[in-house]
Amino acid sequence: MKYLEKIQSLLPLGYMYLIVLGLLKETIFFYPLGINILNYSSITDILISPISDMTSNPILILVVLSVVLLFFLFQILLVKYSHKNWIQKILKSYRMDTNLDKRELRKAMIPAFVMLAGFELLALFIGLGLGQGEKIKKRLDSQTLQHNYILTTGSGERVPVYLIDINSIYYFYVKKDEKQVRIAPVGGIGNIEVINNK
Repeated sequence: MKYLEKIQSLLPLGYMYLIVLGLLKETIFFYPLGINILNYSSITDILISPISDMTSNPILILVVLSVVLLFFLFQILLVKYSHKNWIQKILKSYRMDTNLDKRELRKAMIPAFVMLAGFELLALFIGLGLGQGEKIKKRLDSQTLQHNYILTTGSGERVPVYLIDINSIYYFYVKKDEKQVRIAPVGGIGNIEVINNK
């Protein structure tokens, strides 16, 4: 029961870490496009950014879960075979006491497990931000963006656009045959339709 209470007390810290990672990813993503996303984000956007990043891409969820599962399985193997010489060398390299019983060893490995999972998430979010931002910037410079939406402005004009992102206040898009990223308030857009690119 104490273990469950400890996990519950750490959940807010974990969520704060995810929020920081979401902010970092968004900032890195929009930087090559010359946009300071914090100027265009509400507190709601900041709070839900890690959840929206995780749920918008099922592959991302699978990668995160599989890496965490691999760390967990590695920890189980280390504890199970802690009496083997090669495991003892690994434990000594992490400055862990090799004379602990299995239960104490499992508890001693939790901070290392949390650090590895945190580092994995940091690398994943930064990598996604860098990769996606640079990819859009290169396609924007070479005019190879596939326009994926038809945007109807408040005045009734229908324009094919590449939609970069949406938050609760703004649309970020590029019009066809332009290299400039446009930022429009949600209220200024009349309608948006998906272009079927099959």
